[in-house]
Amino acid sequence: MIWEALGAVFIGLAIALSATHWLADRFPSRTLTLATGPVATLFGALLARSILGPGYPVQVMVAALAMGTALVSLLARPPRRRMRRPAAPLKGHRTA
Repeated sequence: MIWEALGAVFIGLAIALSATHWLADRFPSRTLTLATGPVATLFGALLARSILGPGYPVQVMVAALAMGTALVSLLARPPRRRMRRPAAPLKGHRTA
C-alpha cells in the first residue's frame, strides 16, 4: 500500500508540473496547482483501493491518474484573449 501511495503522489506531482509548465498562464497559482496534484491523486488512489481492494495496483494507478487530472483541470481558467470590437451589423438585418 505504501508503494501505491508514493506512486500516486509522484504521478500527481508529474501532472501538476506538466500543467504548470505547458499551461502556466491558465492556472491562478503555481503553488496551489503543485499542492492539488499530489493530494488529488492520493485521494483517487485511496478511493480506488478502498473500492477494488488489494491486488489491483495498475487499476489503482489509473484511477489515481484520472482523479488527479480531473481535479487539476478544475483549477484551469479560460485563456486570456484580447477584446475585439463588436462586428458591424449586416446590411438589411435588424438587430434586437
